[in-house]
Amino acid sequence: MNCRAARALEGSAALLAASILADSAVEHYRGSFKNPGMFAPLISSALTLLACGEGTTFGAARARVFRMSSFAMAVAVGAIGASFHVYDVFRRPGGMSWLNLFYGAPLGAPAALSVAGVLGLCAERLGAGATRLFGLPAGRALAALSSFALAGTVAEAAFLHFRGAFHSPFMWIPVTLPPVASGLMAKAAIQRPPQPRHPLTRAWLWVTAIAGFVGVGFHAYGVSRAMGGWRNWSQNVIDGPPLPAPPAFSALTALSLLEESGV
Repeated sequence: MNCRAARALEGSAALLAASILADSAVEHYRGSFKNPGMFAPLISSALTLLACGEGTTFGAARARVFRMSSFAMAVAVGAIGASFHVYDVFRRPGGMSWLNLFYGAPLGAPAALSVAGVLGLCAERLGAGATRLFGLPAGRALAALSSFALAGTVAEAAFLHFRGAFHSPFMWIPVTLPPVASGLMAKAAIQRPPQPRHPLTRAWLWVTAIAGFVGVGFHAYGVSRAMGGWRNWSQNVIDGPPLPAPPAFSALTALSLLEESGV
């Protein structure tokens, strides 16, 4: 059971790492990679993706040092990146202001890379036979982690969609469905003793996961509505709604579904 759970967890980390890799490549290309450190999340997320793929394919027996190193690197690069993004906001005229929070480097984005690294490290622990994570039963720990990560992703989406004035009613989806999923996972994390699995919870998590992938389609439609549409993709993909961002919800909800399956 632990090996299956570890592979499923690495699958969630892989999807999150792929989203981060594509998103950071677009955003940092838009910033012209003016700081060499802007290459770090690309390298780290690519290594995390490779490590997850290797672990999912071959299991815990092979390349453990490579996987552990890649996941630990992701945690560190994400934490350092968050500090750089905070610095970017403060160095702008006006310092910490709503304008700079809206248009400066996104504060929550680097944290997603750290979450991917933590998921990978947890998968390694489970693959090695551990039944507890962070001093808690594995299921409760993963529920708490998914709740926290979903809440952070919701906050990031809320900022960006508020900047877009919620001009489409569909822009409310990532600030309505995922918060409920986060709350359900928080409830699962603190309940003692653990409660039976609820069909409504699983259904809500599945809808949230699907919404993450559907969000790519809505963002693609947003790109098509910009001047020149997809014919001007080289500019509109960079300046339009980020195509790789919504699957982060799917990755984190997959983590929730893993806990709901009874790790």
